[in-house]
Amino acid sequence: MVTQQLSGLPDEANLRRADSLAREIFSDVANKWALLIIESLGERTLRFSELRAEVEGISHKMLTQNLRMLERNGLVEREVHPTVPPRVDYTLTPPGRALRETVDVMCEWTTRHLGHIEESRLRFAERTAP
Repeated sequence: MVTQQLSGLPDEANLRRADSLAREIFSDVANKWALLIIESLGERTLRFSELRAEVEGISHKMLTQNLRMLERNGLVEREVHPTVPPRVDYTLTPPGRALRETVDVMCEWTTRHLGHIEESRLRFAERTAP
């Protein structure tokens, strides 16, 4: 079915082509930090420091890079308020909110199958232990 969906697409929309825009966008958003940022923003507007607190383990540099990438791709809107110090708010755009629906499904899938995956990892570790 996926093969049928991909056949006949313009080159820039074909995920299977290494040089396609679709592959570049997919690669951008399909990383753990981007997905966690999208999930954290949800329907809210958050400041940089609030986002960093929401996404445990993310460095200042990684958060900055991912927010810039998400803004570049039109998934996050950045609003700078002229205060001292400057206040910067981040909000999902309509396409970002649409992507969040998919991220929510992935989160639900992870929760639903967590036990199975843990058991599989244990069996794998037992099988491959020296």
